[in-house]
Amino acid sequence: MSSISLDKSNSHIVVIGAGIGGLTAGALLAHRGYSVLILDQALVPGGCASTFKRQGFTFDVGATQVAGLEPGGIHHRIFSELSIDLPQATPCDPACAVYLPGETTPINVWRDQEKWQEERQKQFPGSEPFWQLMATLFAASWEFQGRDPVLPPRNLWDLWQLTQAVRPSTLITVPFTLFTVGDALRLCGLGNDRRLRTFLDLQLKLYSQVDAEETALLYAATALSVSQLPQGLFHLQGSMQVLSDRLVQSLETDGGKLLMRHTVEEIKVENGKATAVVIRNQKTGEVWTEAADHIVSNVTVQNLVQLLGQVPSGYKNRVEKLPQASGAFVVYLGVDASAIPLGCPPHLQFLYDVNGPIGENNSLFVSVSHPGDGRAPEGKATIIASSFVDPAQWWQTDDYEGLKQKFTQEAIARLAQYFYLKPETIIHQEAATPRTFAHFTARDRGIVGGIGQRIPTFGPFGFANRTPIQNLWLVGDSTHPGEGTAGVSYSALTVVRQIEA
Repeated sequence: MSSISLDKSNSHIVVIGAGIGGLTAGALLAHRGYSVLILDQALVPGGCASTFKRQGFTFDVGATQVAGLEPGGIHHRIFSELSIDLPQATPCDPACAVYLPGETTPINVWRDQEKWQEERQKQFPGSEPFWQLMATLFAASWEFQGRDPVLPPRNLWDLWQLTQAVRPSTLITVPFTLFTVGDALRLCGLGNDRRLRTFLDLQLKLYSQVDAEETALLYAATALSVSQLPQGLFHLQGSMQVLSDRLVQSLETDGGKLLMRHTVEEIKVENGKATAVVIRNQKTGEVWTEAADHIVSNVTVQNLVQLLGQVPSGYKNRVEKLPQASGAFVVYLGVDASAIPLGCPPHLQFLYDVNGPIGENNSLFVSVSHPGDGRAPEGKATIIASSFVDPAQWWQTDDYEGLKQKFTQEAIARLAQYFYLKPETIIHQEAATPRTFAHFTARDRGIVGGIGQRIPTFGPFGFANRTPIQNLWLVGDSTHPGEGTAGVSYSALTVVRQIEA
């Protein structure tokens, strides 16, 4: 055993980016005996799942809920291996309360399967064949994913892991590999059900970046089913930062290093193999080259191409031809508790049918703090409302502050239709745009949530963790199985297994 351990500690791994994917990969590798250095240009770790504080309020930057904390879930598995405690969390029930245009009664996505079935049958009469198809595909996909397949496979070891995960019971998904949610609706005779389509568009935009017509059916089956028991979505006690903090603690306990405010400016490649990174210390301006046996990139695939300089042309062309990913516009409000209606669920989604859209589909996803959850002083609360937007307008505008102001006022006016928002109840307000996300996370053009789970970018057709350059790995939301802390953690576990193999 000792000789294996010694061999690993001589193997130096550099991780670019201290988002959840990078921290998970780094912590697991350090725990397994490797020498690990994680670098990030930001002030605090966590990437789009970090937090900031204002006037006693704690705001989650982007991600506000977590999947995978249940026994057997990805965070549960990883935290168990690292021997660290799972953060305290409350199950979200309902996972989301969705308000469609002109409606005052929400569609509640309940955690209990029977309750959710009753809700959807009441809300969408005649839609049960579609939901039963989704449940069947989810059960098979979840069983398959639980055996840690490598998707897409890029060598014989990857292919072996993939075939090992297949069972006769999982083959039911194969005929649906090229289906979108739109195809499934038509198959079930629901192609013209506008209300159901609107609901699905709203929910899928959150998880897959694209609407029902474009979302890969097998991805949607998981995204739309993971809210129910025995899985579920969770609201963390304190803030989303708890996840990063525990991973950093584990990394450092196992001898790994994390350097914040350090920018990786280039990945060096020699003879088709990644060999080193060029690092700049933001405080001192010092620049140096750090040699590495493996480099793990927790960046967008667009950023990876920029860091490489010399990229295989097929890979570069594929990245350049990707449809434009979404950015986010987010409003952060610290309010008096009197602004929150009684019985307000932790997560809401509003779709408005008025003119002058805030975001691409005129919707807001809203997260509200609970009393005692550590995000607001007593008698106060936080409201975080986000909408997907096209990043281009934020970089091309001649009046950035004016555009930001317009979007902020529009968002608050919409929120005021549900919350009691007046000058006397709003204690703090600020907003973030794609330019804000680009500044603080260094993600290309401030894009968030991945590259979109369309057929050409999902699962077997997506970007592999194994890049065309030897010893260079990609983790995060550009890879399978997609966005969210659970998705990026899964990609990190896959890369750790590949490096070990």
